[in-house]
Amino acid sequence: MENYTFNSFTLQIEGFKVTKDSMYPVFFLFFTAYFFVMVMNIGIAVLIFIDKNLHQPMYLIFCNLSVSDIIGSTHILPRLLSDILLPPSERLISYYECVVQAFVTQLFGTTSHTVLMIMAFDRYVAICNPLRYAAIMTNKMLIKLTVSAWGVAFVLVGILLGLTIRLNRCRTMITNPFCDNASLFKLSCDSVFINNIYGLTFTVVLLTSSIGSMVLTYTKITVVCLTSKNKALNSKALKTCSTHLAVYLIMLLSGLSIIILHRFPQYSDYRKLAAILFVIVPGSLNPIIYGVQSKEIRKFLFEIFQSIKAKN
Repeated sequence: MENYTFNSFTLQIEGFKVTKDSMYPVFFLFFTAYFFVMVMNIGIAVLIFIDKNLHQPMYLIFCNLSVSDIIGSTHILPRLLSDILLPPSERLISYYECVVQAFVTQLFGTTSHTVLMIMAFDRYVAICNPLRYAAIMTNKMLIKLTVSAWGVAFVLVGILLGLTIRLNRCRTMITNPFCDNASLFKLSCDSVFINNIYGLTFTVVLLTSSIGSMVLTYTKITVVCLTSKNKALNSKALKTCSTHLAVYLIMLLSGLSIIILHRFPQYSDYRKLAAILFVIVPGSLNPIIYGVQSKEIRKFLFEIFQSIKAKN
């Protein structure tokens, strides 16, 4: 029979099930991944900030993605690393800390979509309305798009977590490597019908808007490229759009794997791994993919690898 502890302010994180033999290799693997994510994204953000050649809407919007990856990985991975070195019974977290972590976790996942949506809009304007690009993508428009990307995510996630924290808790085990909304409302013995309805609506609206904007913008871009005989335009479209699409697909597939695995409790270990990979994989690959496109970013990444190689 399950033991119930009502509204406890101390929760336990189940985390990864690692043996003593694999504990340090797993720790080193995740630490290396975290270090890589931070170096790449901070480097990209700093480079875009200091290099005037990169003060273009495309790169300034992409900088938002780097900031999101920095926030998401920093709020999740350091805590995960410390938990790996602790026995399961000592992986404790306060309820309020868990709520904050869940909020940042959901905000990180949502802004990954909203930022990529405004990046798609930027590519659409640049390729389909190149003569009006400078007039449309002004600094004022850039600020509006950035505020919208973060503001919409903040409001939607705020409502999501607000519906969760109103629930009474009768369990204390977070069945995840870190706190997220799904893990929090699973602690409750109250009815979570409203949470499920809003959560489903939230997911459907976000994915529909995200995928819909991609399909719409890329359909129009494809039509322009097929009807245009301008080879320079087609080359530019292929280069920038393939980069953006690769980043989006990586993020989308990583996120969908978590959503799908949440429906199959018997695969909880795979779900936990997928949740961590959602933070690590896009955060690691985004700077590299965009680095392939930009000569300035390529040069910066090359210098990073050379310095690491020299130290080794």
